[in-house]
Amino acid sequence: MSRYSAAEIESKWQEAWNKASVFTASHKTDRPKYYVLEMFPYPSGRIHMGHVRNYTMGDVIARYKISTGHNVLHPMGWDAFGMPAENAAMAIGANPRDWTYQNIADMRDQMKPLGLSIDWSREFATCDPEYYGQQQALFLDMLETGLVYRKNAVVNWDPVDMTVLANEQVIDGKGWRSGADVERRELTQWFFKISDMAEELLEALDGLENWPAKVRLMQENWIGKSRGLQMTFDLTAPEHGHDGIEVYTTRPDTLAGASFMALSTDHPLSRALEADNPDLAAFNADCRKLGTSEVELEKADKRGFDTGLTVQHPLHPDQTLPVWVANFVLMDYGTGAIFGCPAHDQRDLDFARKYDLNVIDTFVAMDDDSRVENTAYVPPKTEKVRWIDQPAGLDVATGQEAIDATIDWAEAQGMGEGKTQFRLRDWGLSRQRYWGCPIPVVHCDTCGVVPEKKGNLPVRLPDDVSFDIPGNPLDRHPTWRDCPCPACGAPAKRETDTMDTFVDSSWYYARFTAPRAETPTDLDEADYWMNVDQYIGGIEHAILHLLYSRFFARAMQITGHLPEKAIEPFDALFTQGMVTHEIYQTRDERGRPVYHLPEDIADGKLADGTEVEIIPSAKMSKSKKNVVDPVSIISAYGADTARWFVLSDSPPERDVEWTAAGAEAAHKHLSRVYRIADDIAASDTGPQAVDQDLLREMHKAINDVTLGVESFGFNAAIARLYAFTNTLAKSKAGKAAKLEAVKTLAQLMSPMTPHLSEEIWTRLGGEGLITTAPWPVADPAMLIDDTVTLPIQINGKRRAEISVPKDMSKDEVEKTALAVDAVQKALNGAAPKKVIVVPGRIVNVVV
Repeated sequence: MSRYSAAEIESKWQEAWNKASVFTASHKTDRPKYYVLEMFPYPSGRIHMGHVRNYTMGDVIARYKISTGHNVLHPMGWDAFGMPAENAAMAIGANPRDWTYQNIADMRDQMKPLGLSIDWSREFATCDPEYYGQQQALFLDMLETGLVYRKNAVVNWDPVDMTVLANEQVIDGKGWRSGADVERRELTQWFFKISDMAEELLEALDGLENWPAKVRLMQENWIGKSRGLQMTFDLTAPEHGHDGIEVYTTRPDTLAGASFMALSTDHPLSRALEADNPDLAAFNADCRKLGTSEVELEKADKRGFDTGLTVQHPLHPDQTLPVWVANFVLMDYGTGAIFGCPAHDQRDLDFARKYDLNVIDTFVAMDDDSRVENTAYVPPKTEKVRWIDQPAGLDVATGQEAIDATIDWAEAQGMGEGKTQFRLRDWGLSRQRYWGCPIPVVHCDTCGVVPEKKGNLPVRLPDDVSFDIPGNPLDRHPTWRDCPCPACGAPAKRETDTMDTFVDSSWYYARFTAPRAETPTDLDEADYWMNVDQYIGGIEHAILHLLYSRFFARAMQITGHLPEKAIEPFDALFTQGMVTHEIYQTRDERGRPVYHLPEDIADGKLADGTEVEIIPSAKMSKSKKNVVDPVSIISAYGADTARWFVLSDSPPERDVEWTAAGAEAAHKHLSRVYRIADDIAASDTGPQAVDQDLLREMHKAINDVTLGVESFGFNAAIARLYAFTNTLAKSKAGKAAKLEAVKTLAQLMSPMTPHLSEEIWTRLGGEGLITTAPWPVADPAMLIDDTVTLPIQINGKRRAEISVPKDMSKDEVEKTALAVDAVQKALNGAAPKKVIVVPGRIVNVVV
């Protein structure tokens, strides 16, 4: 009997698939197409078990669809631009390009042993000039159609790295890499007009029925549609040309509770006032060191500066409200000014308590008239409350009813205008860094901002750059920066900002349909392959990446690069959980944690006997050393074991904890399947009678595994395969029935364990490759149980069981039960006192 050798089997079948070009996709109209895509990885240099899980899920779907007769596209690429490459280049004195391409080569070499059904002929990296050149062409088309524009904007500026930072890169007010205090600085930036599509992007969410509800809700909240009131608070005295301060509020129903006004540090009036007030100028400068995100401002200590100005209360003209400049007011949402209602907004209440401002209740709970102390009363808008002072004169109403009534009342009074706004802001894409897609425009003293000619694309990044001086090396690269104006030919300068890396990942799905096309897409290929039928990736990309991709699909349709049907690019979305592992740590002499790799631990101890502290089920992290190298797992057990384990242990949307014991158990099971198949192949022919019980279980397994794969219930499908394996191992069927059953088992396992399945299929005489063999189909008649197993109780204790036809009469069931040996022995020749037959359930015999 041969032994299961994963290394030998897996290399053999991967070579066979490559030779047969099984996974090379082409435009074929004789089969339905299916496009499965995982979010492509950043080339960090090493894959981890999270990669294995993500790409194995996509692989299961791709292989299943191949077996069900689909023409499958399953590509792979690399999200290759970004700051990490520049940081690595600075650290080792290399060019980011060399570092990136070496990492891509390393990760490709690590991924290929997994046996993924990827069409590697379509591979590209976003740092390939062939890719970003087409991205530049897209940019020019979007610029021409008005989807791109340039304006001054307040950004997060790192004064050490000398670059704009995304909000996510500002941590506790400091640059994530440099640790420097981040400043809010006004710079001229490029923007995509995503806000123009806010309503459309929001409404279209309802049609994404095959997306997780939580992802749609996250996008809905990010887009943030709200209807409120825009109105002006009159200044009691004009100031720097301002007669009043305009505000936009989503809670006009609480106007009676207004006790102060607050301006953004970047509000025009605030900037005008700071020119004459050094103290305010210093305050504003200090506040601008904070990040620009709502989260960052919300977490910051609430600070304010009393300008000395006042405005008239719109409901009570004899009352005035003080005007403050506050660090928590955003300039780019609403008007950059708010009225504060401390009783019903915790942020406003914190500010009011700090600066001893009035707290005025405008409503109380229906069953409690307590007034606000240190916690603002903010009930859901759908909850009825009792109003103390409501502009529209309501006594009892929900917040939403009061908002609607107040807007109508204010419009009737000529006090303001109802207005719908969105939280979604235009997408700032400018980044002051080298390793990104150059923005293809030129600045000319005569012509202004001039688009580069498409014939000059790609605008390639120069190779001869250095990072010995902080900032963007493109700014100090004259032979690249200085160029002739595309319009007039006069000396000009290239734009030295590069694009946000979210741009690179917002259209790659479309490029995969024709990755070598000399235009961004080939419309015929895009029309055939789009949409992505199944997209798979992490929940951390639920908002920006997916929202930006939806915007880009619309922009590409407007500019003629995608068909109208692709306006929503992803028909179905699945967000998988993480792979976790225990953390092993000891403490140094100062009590700081020292982390240890899993392979250095045995029975909870280091090699020198030191016991380790174990932190259970944590996300795998290189810094915590709780990572498991897939390459070492494949070397020890084989790729099929790694694939089987990450799919079997947990529902795919939940986290799965990697354990050595779990991997070993998975390997033992696959070895058992191999032995069962080997034993059947080597067995004598034996009786040729068809074992209906085995074949019935086989068809049930086909049905259950098919449903499991189609619904992403991979762990449920594998549980069914475990059960069917046990049935097959115990079966007394003849060889013909067992051969059919084990070949079917191999087919059902093939999406999860493709190498082992190919080996079993071939050894048992399967025709061609199991990868392209038709998926087995369950016989509906075999799914119906014609018999039922009934337990037999004798004087209340279970002693035997019988299998009888489902439609057998009670009299016949009783006769059958009484003929059983155990019942005969108990009766000892006497008649039973009573026999109770519960159809389909049980037989009770009283002796």
